[in-house]
Formats: sequence, C-alpha cells, structure tokens
Amino acid sequence: MSRRPRVAVIALLAGAALLGGCVYYNGMYNTNRLAKSARKAERDGRQFEATSLWGQVITRADSLVERHPRSKYADEAKMLRGLALARLRQCPEAVGPLGTLSFIDRTDDLAEEATLALGRCRLEMGDAALADLAFVRVSESRDSARRREARFQRARALRMTGRYEEALALMREAPDPRGRNDLLLALAGTGHAAEAFALADSLLAMHDTTLGWDSVVVTLARQDPRMASALVGRLQGDPKLTPELRARRLYEDALRLASVDSASARARLEETARLPAAGESGERARLQLLRLQLGAVRTLDDLAAPGDSLAAMAGRTSGVAAEAGQMEATVARLRQLPDSAAPVVPRGDLRLFLGAEAARDTIGSPVLAAALFRRLADDWPASPYAPKALLAAERLDPTDTDASRARLDSLYADSPYLAIARGEDAPGYQLLEDSLEAYAATLLVAQPARPGQPRRPSPGVRRGAEPARPGEPMPEDVRRTRPARRSLEP
Repeated sequence: MSRRPRVAVIALLAGAALLGGCVYYNGMYNTNRLAKSARKAERDGRQFEATSLWGQVITRADSLVERHPRSKYADEAKMLRGLALARLRQCPEAVGPLGTLSFIDRTDDLAEEATLALGRCRLEMGDAALADLAFVRVSESRDSARRREARFQRARALRMTGRYEEALALMREAPDPRGRNDLLLALAGTGHAAEAFALADSLLAMHDTTLGWDSVVVTLARQDPRMASALVGRLQGDPKLTPELRARRLYEDALRLASVDSASARARLEETARLPAAGESGERARLQLLRLQLGAVRTLDDLAAPGDSLAAMAGRTSGVAAEAGQMEATVARLRQLPDSAAPVVPRGDLRLFLGAEAARDTIGSPVLAAALFRRLADDWPASPYAPKALLAAERLDPTDTDASRARLDSLYADSPYLAIARGEDAPGYQLLEDSLEAYAATLLVAQPARPGQPRRPSPGVRRGAEPARPGEPMPEDVRRTRPARRSLEP
C-alpha cells in the first residue's frame, strides 16, 4: 500500500474513534442532564415526572455500559443507573451497581450521592451493618446536607444493630426531627428510663401515629420488663386504640412480666380478659388464667371448674380452641383416675403414673402430681414403678424427705430406679422403661368428637406409635410421657 492510502486509512480510523468518543461523551452528558432534571423534579414535588426521568436515566446508562463497557465513563454510568434504581425504590436491583463503589476511588458529589443511596437500600433491605459502612464514608462530607443525612441515617443503622450508646451520642450531636422514634428506641435501649418516658409523654400528647410504640416497648422490655409495663400503661390512655390492639398490648405485657412479677402478670391477664371485643388476645388471656388455676389445684376434685371452662373454650372458634381441647382431654383423663387406676384395674399403676406425669408436665400442678405419685406407692406398693413414683414425688415436694428415704431403703433397696439414682448399673431399668413407654404409646383414650373436630388421642400419646427398641430415640410426643432421668436423682 502506498504512503498516501495508508495515511488516509489512519485518518479515517482516527476520525471514527474521535466520533465514537464524542458520541459516548454526549450520551454521558445527556444522561447526567436527565438525572439533574429528575432531582429538580423531586425537589419541586413533581414525583410522577421524576419517576419518568429516572426511568430514562436507567435506559441511557444501560445503553452506554453495554456499548462501551471499558470506557472511562463506564463507572459513572453504573453509578447513575444504581442511583436511578434506588430512587425508584428498586433496591434489590440497585445494590449491584451501587456496590461497585467499594472499588472506586472517588469522592465527588455523584459518588457520595450514590453511596448514600446504597446505604439507604441496605437499610431498607434489613442489613443495617452494611448500611453503616456506607454511611460512614459520607458522614464527614464537605457538603453539609449530605453530611447531616449520612449522620442521621447512620444513627438509625447503629440503633438497629443494637449499638444504642453510639446511636444516642450521634443523635444528640446532630438532632433531626425525623429521628424521634429512633431517639426513643435508643433511650430505651440504653436504659435512660426517665428521658424515655419524658419523650414518650410529649410524643403521646402530639398524637403522632407514625411512631412505632410496640418496638419501643419491646426494646425497653429487654432492659426492664417493669419499665416496659409502665409505658404500656401510658399507651392505654390513647382513646383511639382499637380494642384488639389494646388487648394485644396488655396480653404481651403479661407474658413479659411473668418471669419477674407474677402478681402483675396475672393482673394484666385479668385486665385483658375483661376487655370487651378483645378478640384473640382475650381468649389467650383466659386460657393463661385457666393454666394458672390448674397449676394451683391440689386434688382431682379441684379440676372440675377449670375443666368445664376449658370445654367451653374448646367449643368456640378461636386460635386457642385446639390447645384448650388438648388440655381439657388431659383434665378429663385425670378426673377418671379414681376408677381407671383403682388397685383392682389391670395396669392401673401405669395409668396412675402417667396421670401424675400429666398433672406435673401438662397442667403444671406440682402439688396434685406429688399426691398422685404418692398414691401410686400407697395403692400399688408392689408395683415396680412405686420407687420411681416416690422419687418423683420427693423432687416435687421435699417436705417429708426423711420418711420417703426410709420407705425407699426398706422396701425398694433392690429397685433398678434406686440403682440408677445412685449412679449404678441397673440391667432391669431399660426393660421397665420400655414397658412404660409401650403402654403410653398404646393408651388411646377416645375423646368425644365435637362438631367439626376429629377424635383426639390422649395428650402426649401418638396414635399408632410403636414402642422404641432399647437404644433408639423416642418420638418427641411419646418421650414427654417418659420421666426424665433427672427426676430419679436423690
């Protein structure tokens, strides 16, 4: 090729490259111009127009990256695309292009704006820790507006990750009226009860319905359930509360108080049960009150009243009907023990032992359970399960330990259960346990079926269950009928 044609070709290629560069630059310029127009539309409150403009930004940015993936403007196009997706609340799609910012050494306005968008998306998607990493990068920005926004959002992220002290310090340093709910949560999380209550009272007076009061209560309860209960009491004064929400808050407060103040917990349950139109929470509160009543029974005759209440509750349509029905079936089985476990009934000792376990484990009455265990030893002194029953009664009611030990040593010294309690090997132990488990698995006490309900097996017993072979784990529902080894300890 002569020199002149070669020069012409080179000139042509250079012109094409220059033209392509100009086209790409113009495309980038137009994309930035659209983004600028979208921001202005947002500031002016023209949200529909802003949405349309951000959509065009995505289209233009996609085209630029696809045609020129290695251009020096490709990163900028990706940032604009991610920013536009974030503005359109398409965070799952936005975090990909915005996430590349971690590898880009840029500190200009667009990079900071995109980093803020990435942090907001991470926060919206529930990853507060990663959101915090993004906000930190902008928290010292030279732009005052972005700096304030980054610090406000970072305080939220710190609060959400449980770093209440750091969040509170940042909120005090840069107060923001949007952060009242987070401030209240941070005060609760740090245990500043007096400040939290003062702020809560002022916010209640404002009747701000956007505040997450239930989250505040839960956070405060982690510090002190009694403090949380006091806030629940304040919230109950709101005349706009629906009966269902009022009842739910009281019921959940009762559950939180149960471990620290049983009397206050019971009072909350009674308050919930008395509320008209309390709905599901009211039914649950009534069931819990019946559980407390059952836990206090001392004799089989005491089961009559709560058993009738459980039967009525099981017949109603509610979320606790099934649970009430199971408890009622257990109570009914216990009330039949005088006849079904009499000394003349074959295997009455097994039935009585399982009944005592049901009194202990299902209805939670240690006094009744201890009485039934001792009754087994009295009515069935020759039963191989008598020493196991005495050991179980001793753990529930250790008031007569000396007499119980003397009886065990004199009558049941060679019992496998006493050998196990002493830490010795007992070859007959597994055989007795398998026999008890096999009987429990086949004990199907048919309960009268209510309309719309199937017949139920006895609680703690699985229909069609096969006894486990020695060394095999028992199914969970059958295992509950088996006394724990720790119940045999002296």
